[in-house]
Amino acid sequence: MAKRRAAFYLMTIPALLLFFAFHTFPALQGIYYAFTNWDGYSNSFDYVGFKNFINIFKDENVLNSYLFTFKYAIATTVLINIISLLIALGLNAKIKAKNFFRGVYFLPNILSVLIVGFIFNYLFSNVFPVWGEKLGSDFLSQNILGNSDWAWIGIVIVAVWQGIAYNTILYLAGLQTIPTDLYEASNLDGASRWREFWSITFPLLASFFTINMVLAMKGGLMVFDQIIALTGGGPGRSTQSIALLIYTGGFQGGEFAYQSANAVIYFIVIVVISALQLKFLQKREMDL
Repeated sequence: MAKRRAAFYLMTIPALLLFFAFHTFPALQGIYYAFTNWDGYSNSFDYVGFKNFINIFKDENVLNSYLFTFKYAIATTVLINIISLLIALGLNAKIKAKNFFRGVYFLPNILSVLIVGFIFNYLFSNVFPVWGEKLGSDFLSQNILGNSDWAWIGIVIVAVWQGIAYNTILYLAGLQTIPTDLYEASNLDGASRWREFWSITFPLLASFFTINMVLAMKGGLMVFDQIIALTGGGPGRSTQSIALLIYTGGFQGGEFAYQSANAVIYFIVIVVISALQLKFLQKREMDL
């Protein structure tokens, strides 16, 4: 038994070494560089202490990227969970071709984010404006991705369209765990559909709601691929997310150490928000 247990531990060593080499060590190295002035390509650099972290909070470009990212993350989190829950409730009902529709709704999750982004980029640039002209709509006639006030809406539409697939599957899994006896008893008591949802369905889906909210918010805060494919951070810098700013500034703008500090702050922000979400939503689960 002891030899078998030792063999199991030995089998985990390659995975641990790979994880340390490609994840933990680069992360620790990035934290170290955050306290320097390294530009990412020169052979020498100096230790500058917390100077990069202080300058982050004075940088208007960084603050605007945080504002955009939070706005985007909140919008996508709310929309994804509302729409995916409604779809899950509809697919869980007694309808024909239920499995077919489940496959159709899950299809966007299989597609590459970049491919979906490039497809919608073409639609926003070439297809929707033609439809808008035929319908006589000035708003639809323009490419919203080229409008600094509306470009973020286009990114939200694409993210929600693709994001609802995974969340719908989770909600469907949660609905399968609810005993049908509860609904039969509520029908006998004459409860309305809304009362059934608010008193039975939603409380018993609380744990799945928590998971979906945390995952959707984390995904929204880490948005990168959709912006690369749709706007590249433009027009101007109106759709520049934190992740995109770290990438472009760190690897293309000679701000490796500065953006490493930004990445450290970014990581702390995501951890704090996720922890607060879990604490609040899990407390709500207990109250329900």
